[in-house]
Amino acid sequence: MAAAPETPTLRALLGRADLQLTLDGESARHNRLLDRAVRWVHNSDLADPTPFLSEGVVLLTTGTQFAEGVDSDADVHAYVSRLKERGVVGLGFGTEVVRDGIPPQLIDACRATQTPLFEVPYRTPFIAVARANAEAIAAASYARRSWALAAQRAIALAALRADGLGATVAELARQLDTWVGLFDAAGELSREHPAGGLAATTADSLRSEVIAVLHRGARAGSSLPIGDTAFSLQTLGRGGHLRGVIAIAAGDLDQEGRRLVTSVIAMAGLALEQQQGLSKARNSLRAGLAQSLLGDDPSLARRISKDLWGPLPAAPVVVAITDLASARVDAVSERLELRAEERRGSVFFGRTDDGLVVVVPADDRSPIVEVAELFSLRVGVSEPTTYERVSSAIGQALLARDRGLTGVSNFADVAHGGVFSALTDDARTLALAELAPLSEYDAENGTELVVMLRTWLDNDCSHEASARALGVHRHTVRTRLALAEKLLGRDLSSFAIRAELWASLRVAQ
Repeated sequence: MAAAPETPTLRALLGRADLQLTLDGESARHNRLLDRAVRWVHNSDLADPTPFLSEGVVLLTTGTQFAEGVDSDADVHAYVSRLKERGVVGLGFGTEVVRDGIPPQLIDACRATQTPLFEVPYRTPFIAVARANAEAIAAASYARRSWALAAQRAIALAALRADGLGATVAELARQLDTWVGLFDAAGELSREHPAGGLAATTADSLRSEVIAVLHRGARAGSSLPIGDTAFSLQTLGRGGHLRGVIAIAAGDLDQEGRRLVTSVIAMAGLALEQQQGLSKARNSLRAGLAQSLLGDDPSLARRISKDLWGPLPAAPVVVAITDLASARVDAVSERLELRAEERRGSVFFGRTDDGLVVVVPADDRSPIVEVAELFSLRVGVSEPTTYERVSSAIGQALLARDRGLTGVSNFADVAHGGVFSALTDDARTLALAELAPLSEYDAENGTELVVMLRTWLDNDCSHEASARALGVHRHTVRTRLALAEKLLGRDLSSFAIRAELWASLRVAQ
């Protein structure tokens, strides 16, 4: 993040030539201690001033609390230790007021506790030291406000560019001098600056956290550490209708930094809401074109798609259809829209009454697999086809989807089960009812008329072949068939009756 040019630190205070402050030589060895921010300068000669001090204070004293020859080394050490524990960042001793020089016990105690100790000469009043620090604080505050105004102006100008959202994210990253990423409603990183600024493991962990925030569905701001980096997450959109998340590789922002982020969130949220309106119009158009493809006439879809999104995917294509619920159509459409923008002519999609239809080249089904995995969808995929046979392909995709589980199901896999595998439970109920007279007779009399009938039909209604298969005489087969014909009330010489009974036996199994 951009810093004020004159940060009020102990080092800066000691560097003021007009104050003529002298740092104890041993304190200079602990340079990092001199770079802590000084929130205020206070003076006190109390033996224990800590109840009246806050963290980040420089304390000035003339040493009247140290009666020469009375206070022991232990008392002085305890005094300095109390200051250290309270968060005092430095101790200034005014010489030639009460004491000549800094008491040796105080020097030893400050060195032991690594508390920076400096001399304030007699000609430098304590008020001058306090005023110098106050001026530094005021200058830092003014510089920070000036930075914030300039940053706000830069963000506003970025929002007017062609990709206003992306430009805004990039400008925010530049102003905060850190990585900033925008995640879409599906939890995917859509924009970032600088590009590739995160390690792969960090990016994966961050994405998991973002998805968890989006799944909760409530507006929120949160901070979390990932590895050695602290991140701030800010949701975009309304509660229950989150449009994404802005992630910033910075844990604690100051007030001006938070105000800048708030303005970006407001602009990004507005931009996404506007995009949502455009997306609804675009999806309505896509739905109309998808419906026209169902008529096996791609001419209208080809003409409009070429002008708006690029050409339709080149044939042969596969047609997929999802089990998408209305509550998730926007997020899935956004993901497919992103892929369509990245690779023009590789994806076409549109919503129909049966679900979201996706058309991709037969040799690249990655967009289908991606949305199926990302949203845990059931997706059915047709055999490769042309645009003149899309309606048939939709039927294949629907059958594959409805017979599959979570993930992608191909029609080719479903087709291996044959026609009977696609019949519903209603067909099995009818089949069992059809064969019930034979099943009941077998149960009551210990016969096997159902087995005999199945064997006879499987052997092309040959008495000889059936007799061999059953290990009985052919006259026995004729006798049992006559009984079955009587029980069923059907003419087994009819091909239609034979076909229906064969189908019933198959479905009943």
